[in-house]
Amino acid sequence: MDEAMETLSYFDGVNFAARATAPAWFSVGLMDKICPSSTVFAADHRYAGPAAIEVFTYNGHEGGAEYDLPRKLGALRGVFGH
Repeated sequence: MDEAMETLSYFDGVNFAARATAPAWFSVGLMDKICPSSTVFAADHRYAGPAAIEVFTYNGHEGGAEYDLPRKLGALRGVFGH
C-alpha cells in the first residue's frame, strides 16, 4: 500500500488532460493546501474535451462541498439520462 501511494503521488491531472475528451467539471478552492489551485487551472486549460470550472474563492480542498452537489448530480444525470 505504501509503495502504491508513493507511486500515485507522482501523477498530476495536467499530464492526462490533453488526452481526455469526455465532458468535465472542474472545481477549485483557492485556499486548498493539498492541491494548489494552479494545478487545477493548468489541467482545465489543457483539457481537450468540453469543460467547465467553478472557482470557490474562500474554500480549501473541499471545494464547493454540499453547495456544488446539485450541479454535480445534474451533470451526471445529463450524461446517464436519469
